[in-house]
Amino acid sequence: MGALLWLLIPVGAGLVAAVWSSWALRHRKTGDIAELAGYARFRDAMEKQRSVSDPAPTASDPAA
Repeated sequence: MGALLWLLIPVGAGLVAAVWSSWALRHRKTGDIAELAGYARFRDAMEKQRSVSDPAPTASDPAA
């Protein structure tokens, strides 16, 4: 009987590992959507900042 009890320890650990791995590998719906939206807002803000400041010098500009 003691041998069967010792056999239950690795079997239980295997079951716990299987449950944990299925939970860890689940498909998440939120993903990168929020991060991509934040990056798009960041790009828009950078473009607005560039358009408000002095324009970049061109090749025909003698000060360049």
